[in-house]
Amino acid sequence: MKSFRLISMQIADKDQLTDIEFTEGLIINKEDDSGTWLIEVFVEEKYIEYFEHACSGQNEIIVQVVITKKENDPAAFKSKVCSVSRVNGYASILLEGHLTKIKNDYPAMLLEHLLDQGLTGDALLSEFKEKIIARPRILLPKKV
Repeated sequence: MKSFRLISMQIADKDQLTDIEFTEGLIINKEDDSGTWLIEVFVEEKYIEYFEHACSGQNEIIVQVVITKKENDPAAFKSKVCSVSRVNGYASILLEGHLTKIKNDYPAMLLEHLLDQGLTGDALLSEFKEKIIARPRILLPKKV
C-alpha cells in the first residue's frame, strides 16, 4: 500500500463541482488486483448530512482529488462512502473507490477558457503562463 497527502477534494454532480473543505485528508492506494483506493477526510459538520445520505443509500459518487501538490492534475474516483464517524462537530469520512477516466486536458481547457474571455496576443500569453502554474478550477471535465 502507498499513502499520499490529500490536497483538495470536490464532489462531481452533473455539470458542477462542489469543493469539500477538510481539515486533514489522506488517500491510500491499496495496490490490490481491483485497483482499490481509500480516501479519508476530516470534514466540518456542514458536510455530514450529505455523506451520511450517500453512505446509507450506498450511492456511488464521483470525487475529484488532488494529491501531494496543488500543481498536480486532479484524479477522479467512482466511490462509495464506507463510514461517517462523528467527532465533536466534525466527521471522519471514509470512501472506497476506483479511478475513473475523465477528460482532463487542463492546458487545453485553460486556453479555451481564456479565449472565451476574449484574450489575445500578449495578454493571452501572460494570463496563460500565470494560470497554468496557479491552476484555478475552470469547469468539470466531461467524461470520456
